Order: sequence, then structure tokens, then C-alpha cells
Amino acid sequence: MRKIFALLFLGLSLFSKAEEGMIIPTLLSAFESDMQAMGMKLSAEDIYHANNASIKDAVMHFGGGCTAEIVSSYGLLLTNHHCGFSQINFHSSLEKNYLKNGFWAKDFAEELPNEGLNATRMVRIEDVTSKVLAGTEGKPEAEIRQLILTNIALIKAQALKDTHFEADVKPFDFGNSYYLLVKEVFTDVRLVGAPPSTVGKFGGDTDNWVWPRHTGDFSIFRIYVGSNNKPADYNIANRPYQPIHHLPISLETRKEGDFTMVYGFPGTTEQHTISNKLAFIIEKERPARIQMRDISLGVMKPLMQKSELTTLQYASKQSRIANAWKKWIGQIDGLKRNDAISKKKAYEKRYQEMANSKPEWKEKYGSLVNQLNELSANYQAIDFAYSMYIEYAYYGAEVIKIARSLDGELNKADNFKSQSTIDSLKSKLLKASEGFFKNFDKSIDYEIFKQQTIAYLKLVDASLIPSILKEKTPEAFALYAYKKSIFPNQEKYNKFVSKLSEKSMKKLNKDPLFSLYKALTSNFREKVLPDLRSYYAKENALMKTYVAGKYEMFPNDKHWADANSTLRITYGKLEGSYPTDGIKYTPYTTLKGLIEKHNTGNPDFEVLPRMITLYGEKDYGEYAQDGELWVCFTGSNHTTGGNSGSPVISADGYLMGLNFDRSWESTMSDYMFDASRCRNITVDIRYVLWIIDKYAGAKHLVDEMTIIRN
Repeated sequence: MRKIFALLFLGLSLFSKAEEGMIIPTLLSAFESDMQAMGMKLSAEDIYHANNASIKDAVMHFGGGCTAEIVSSYGLLLTNHHCGFSQINFHSSLEKNYLKNGFWAKDFAEELPNEGLNATRMVRIEDVTSKVLAGTEGKPEAEIRQLILTNIALIKAQALKDTHFEADVKPFDFGNSYYLLVKEVFTDVRLVGAPPSTVGKFGGDTDNWVWPRHTGDFSIFRIYVGSNNKPADYNIANRPYQPIHHLPISLETRKEGDFTMVYGFPGTTEQHTISNKLAFIIEKERPARIQMRDISLGVMKPLMQKSELTTLQYASKQSRIANAWKKWIGQIDGLKRNDAISKKKAYEKRYQEMANSKPEWKEKYGSLVNQLNELSANYQAIDFAYSMYIEYAYYGAEVIKIARSLDGELNKADNFKSQSTIDSLKSKLLKASEGFFKNFDKSIDYEIFKQQTIAYLKLVDASLIPSILKEKTPEAFALYAYKKSIFPNQEKYNKFVSKLSEKSMKKLNKDPLFSLYKALTSNFREKVLPDLRSYYAKENALMKTYVAGKYEMFPNDKHWADANSTLRITYGKLEGSYPTDGIKYTPYTTLKGLIEKHNTGNPDFEVLPRMITLYGEKDYGEYAQDGELWVCFTGSNHTTGGNSGSPVISADGYLMGLNFDRSWESTMSDYMFDASRCRNITVDIRYVLWIIDKYAGAKHLVDEMTIIRN
């Protein structure tokens, strides 16, 4: 095992360039010289240091699924507009439509609290592989699992003793290594500012995942703490956080070839996926998920364009569904264009030949390629049923969501003998009902449900579908369910909750949509989940050895651990690309291009009149470069979901912009990175500041920041 770890680190240290890969910050010293050769003026310890202030202390995990960065000594946070979208939407109404018109707090008192939102600082990262695996050598598998859990519990307890921190121990490379992640979690995070959606979502679905891009994808929050500068739950007496480090803002001139570094919390990559599984994803799984989302979007979008109220109700839902939908379309296209399956098979052939070259390698690694491909083939029906269950039950009709929520609350409070328990539950459910039905349209939900049910029955093997969906035609069941159920009707739902008792559960169990939710859940747990768990357990065990074989047999190849929502660094250059024959993408866009898109009349390119006025005046202040206002730029940094909002950092450690997307050709990088095609997309910080200062008149926020000029 020690030999594998040594080879693992050796593989990391032999990178010639690191556009591909997401570096664990504690391993950064192995890349320092390469980064400096590309123009970086920082040291590895400037970027990550466990005990002293470093750039990592300004990088925050935002809301669990995005990244943000601290940009002032008063805890001011920048992240993407789409990362703060649900909070902006929550605070919006027809009277105060912050999505449409933007929001800018004039002072601390106007900043808006957000229940459940947090921002997390990484305190330190530590390789604890030897501690986690201590005592496991030669033990049976079941005993190993229990020992690992016990060791992890001890490691966390020791790390957290006498602190207010939290901790995780996560496996990397399918359990070939483990890292301790000590975190400081801030729970009072307030909305400070957001541009109108015509800036923050400019381009809509038309431009999503596409270059050239002109989206001002940013929003502003602030961390608040108790009097001791430590995390505290929301209290009006809390004060702005004084951070260990905040990022200076670069207004300096940019040029193609400049060093760029992205620092954030990338979600998931799957670079080791075997060829058979990748073919299944490209040819069956992704197209079916796209089809299910086509239905939802096809119902929502035309109605949103006709009604401001419907837009408010469905903007967040539409965004959540559309983001992955369009990404998958580009992902399939990119993988096919790059002949990904053939390349996977060629690598697997190389792996097999190398394994056969030595008896000890053949014994350890010789059968893995065949085993993994056969495993995928044997479990594809179950894998597909799981994906369709997620699309139908979690991303489909909202009535299933509220049924699931009610069931969850009832399971938590199963003692109906206590009146206080019943009263507390009623109050909680009625409050949740207000939020749900505020953003619910029965006719939209009914149409999504009906059309998705038709598709679900055609796509999924009949043996894996609950019987309740086979008793009536999809059209008849939808009509009956939406007429009889309490869930599409706020009055019926609230009446049921108000009379909640042990006796009323009998009525609930006869509700057609609650019965459907329960049937979907029990069907999944009985017919899909056992085989799915077996599949994942077998796959993970094989992958652990397969990846160890890569490190041992190919020590000079580029190796890096898949993204898993932990803090990572990737670096590259500010540069354009040549995605297809005859097409060259320039590395930046300008306000001129934004206005040209607006002039096409496409509703996704709508802007408010003030943008047109400011463009006409050409008052770019100190934010222009050579008379042009840059809006976005691209770089050769390897990013994925979770990197949204990540700081894009200059050679000197200054903030150049906010990462918010990849080009369509780049979405394949979750499975296969191509340095010639894959580009991350960044909103230039100078455009962000121009919007705050000139467009919104909120210069007091710019004045908080540390500005670096030419």
C-alpha cells in the first residue's frame, strides 16, 4: 500500500502542464515550479497554508453546491447569480421583483437574511490514509469496513477537540487514499446585491453552456458572525465577519496567454468510467434524461414568457432543470465528436497489455477491464431505472415533491399522542405550504405530470414500474389524481393539515398522489435499490484496484483524483480555442457584443433601458481596457459543477473574475478532458464592478474592496 501511495504522488509530480486535473491543495508544492514557469508569481504556501493566512481562507463553499470568495475585510462575498438565485427569488414578489429589477442594499441594515444558507471555510486538509486503514491489513471485508468507520470517528473526534469546527473524512480514488477536511461553517449569510436577471441570466437557455457569452453571472452576499468573530446563527446583533484573508480585485490589463488559476469546490468528475458504461451513458441514459426534461421545459417556458407571475413562480425550477439538460446535450455531442468510446477502448487495451506484461500485475490487474465492462452490461437496466426514477420523482411534477415532504415530516413526528407534537407539526406544515403554493401552478404541474408519465411508462422496463401506474391510462390517471388529491389544491391541503391526527392518516393513504409517491418509493426500494447497491459496491471495489493499477503501471501518465466537492485548484491560461474545423473562438467578449445580441430581438437577450443608455454614453470609467468593456473571458482551466462562483485568480493572487460555466464543447470534460477544446467561462471582475458602480449606483460596495490598478 505504501508503494502505491508513493507512486500516486510521483505521478502527480510528473505533470508537464496541468490544464487537465484538479489538484488537492496539500499536493500543490509538486506543481509550484510548473505554475511559476507559466507565469505565476506566488508560492504554494501563498495559495494553501494550514496554519497561516493564505488564499484558501478567502475561498468558501457556498450553499453546499457552489463556490464563493471573500472580497473585503467586512466579509463581503461574491458568487454567481445562479448560485444565489433561490435566495433572490425567495425575497422577490410582484411588488419587489428583485429577479426582474435587481437588489442593492444601501447599508448593513438592508441586507437580507437567508434561512438555511451557509458558507464554509476550509481550515485544513490532511492526508489520513494510514490512520484510516490502520489495523485493516489481512482482515475480512466486513471487518475492514467497520474498522474504517471506527478509525474515521476517532480521527474526527481528535481533530475537533476543543474547537468550534466541523470535519469530514472523505475517500479519494475509490478509497486508495483518505483526507481529513476540517471546516468552519458560517450560518448567517445575507443577501447584499444582485443585478437584474437581464444581466445575471443574460442569454438564458440560448446561451447557456455556449461561447461567446455575455452573462453578468454574479450576486453579492455577506457573512455575519457573533461578537467573537465566530460562526453564529442569525441574530440582528451579529456583525460582519472579519476574514483571515480577502482577495484583492484586479483592474489590470489582461492579455491572451496570461496565467489563470481557479480555486473552488468542483462537484463530480468520472474520468475512470469504463467504455461499456460510457457507451450506455451516451447512447441511452443521457438521451432519456434529456427527453424527460424536454417535457418540463416545453410546458414551462412558453407560459413563463407570457406572465411575470409565472416567471417568478417557475424561474428557479426552470433554471434547475435546464442547466443539466443543456449540459447533457453538449456533453453527448462533445464525447461523440471526440470519439470518446474508441479512445476508452484503446486505453483499456493498453492497460490490459501492460497488466499482462508482468505476472504480479496480471494477477492483480489482468481481469479488471473485462470485469468492469461485464458488470456495467449486467446492471444497465437497474442503472437506467434509477436515473428515470430520479427524473420522474425528483425533477418532475411538484405534487410528488410535496407528498415526499409531508411523508418525511410525518415520519419524524410519529407520536400523535402528544398534542404539542401535533400542533408543532401543523404549524411547520402550514408554513411550508405557503412557500410551496406561492410558486405552484396546478395547470402547469398537471401537464408536466401527464406528459412525463406517458414517457416514463414507455422508457422504463414494465417489471420495474409500480402497478398503480398500470391501472389507468396516463391521461386518465392524471385527470383523476389532480381532481381527487389534496396536493394540487392549497385549500384542500391546508384543511387536511389543520385536522391532522392519527385517524386522518387513513384518508391520506387513499389519496391518489400520495399513493403514487409511496408506490414509487417502495417500488424503488424493493426492486431497484438492492441491485443498485450491489452494483455500486462491486463497481467501487473493482475501480479501487483498477485505479491503483493506473498509478502503479503508468507512473509517468497524468493522474489526479476525481472531483468530489472538496477544495481543489486547477490552472491554465486565458485563451480561446478552435472547437471545430474552421471556427476560432476569441478569448473574450465585450459590451458591444451584448448589445448586438439584444438587437436580434431574441427574448433571452432582453436588457433593461439603462444598459442601452450606458452603452450609448460609453462611460466605462476605470473598468475598460483599450476603450472596450470586457464582459467574459475563457481559460484552459479544468472545471465542473461546483466550480460555479469560483474565483479566477491572476499570477499575483488577485481576483480576475468569477468562473460560471464551460463552453458546450467542454462539458465532456467530466469524463474526458481535451486541452485543445475544453474552456471554462469567466465573468470579468471589471464588468462586475462596472455593473455595481455605474449601472446600479452601489459604489459603496466597490469602496469596500481592495482595488489593484495598472
